[in-house]
Amino acid sequence: MELVINSSINEQVVEPNEVITNASGFIEANTQKVSLEHLKNDCIIPVFSKDNETTISHYQFISKAYEVVKELFPDFSPKEPEIRVSHQIKGRTPNAIGKPAKELLEEEKTLYYERCAFLIELHQNKEIVNGNTLTLSVGGVRSYNQENLYSKKTVEKFKIFIGYQNKVCTNLCVSTDGFSNEVRIASVNELGANMTNLFSSYDRIQHLQLMEKMGKYHLNEQQFAHLIGKIRMYQHLEKEGQKAIQPFLLNDGQINSVVKDYFHCPNFSRDENQKISLWNLYNLFTEANKSSYIDSNLERNVNAYEFVNYIGNSLQNEQPNWFLSL
Repeated sequence: MELVINSSINEQVVEPNEVITNASGFIEANTQKVSLEHLKNDCIIPVFSKDNETTISHYQFISKAYEVVKELFPDFSPKEPEIRVSHQIKGRTPNAIGKPAKELLEEEKTLYYERCAFLIELHQNKEIVNGNTLTLSVGGVRSYNQENLYSKKTVEKFKIFIGYQNKVCTNLCVSTDGFSNEVRIASVNELGANMTNLFSSYDRIQHLQLMEKMGKYHLNEQQFAHLIGKIRMYQHLEKEGQKAIQPFLLNDGQINSVVKDYFHCPNFSRDENQKISLWNLYNLFTEANKSSYIDSNLERNVNAYEFVNYIGNSLQNEQPNWFLSL
């Protein structure tokens, strides 16, 4: 039975037009926090210019995800979507042509956001992993810059995920099987079907077990320093050299944040023996990743998960790897 979105969603979000720029969230970078009502009522919908067919709007994307969550998880009450947007595209109505910008009336202005990310938290589904409370969450990303809006209407690209949010720091914990990098669809219903397939097939037990396992392995300070040095070297290898090594996607500025937090983070820094668990290292990576732009955030988040598991497997099996080998 199809569940139809009604006003109950809108009643759960912040007031219309509210934009909050400084609140900590699952992603930060250059983003703004906005309400679902703002996306619905105040933003125009881009079209494919050659046939004037509409794109799927950010509002439709988020509403469809909310509908799927309510249907698949009937025993939980999802919180209001946390929505982050960036790259504001401004315009004006035809009657305001030639008018100075400072004289524009509100009804003469148009607006949409090129990029949008959202998170819906199922806060009643809580798990404790390595002493941290995690809550099951779903979300997605839409970037209009990945569409050719100058052509005729074609399939549109979305990214969707299901995983956990660490309530200590709002870091996302997304596994490989909980992420679909390039969903290509032609309608909202197809988008909902892809969400249903991903959310239903996600193995949360295995995901939790692998994250718990991260807490069992540690790097001493020498190993951590060696790892950081190799990560910096990796970014300057030739492409052929990189292909033979486990990928690592965080940039230099983010690695600087990891090193700083290794000493000073109140939650995930080194211990009194100057060792750091892989769980803490993973959270330093995902914390640094919150500065990534919307269109690269999820890929880097999943990459951090794969990378830390790769390091953990090497330690468990006592197998050498390029990042830890002398």
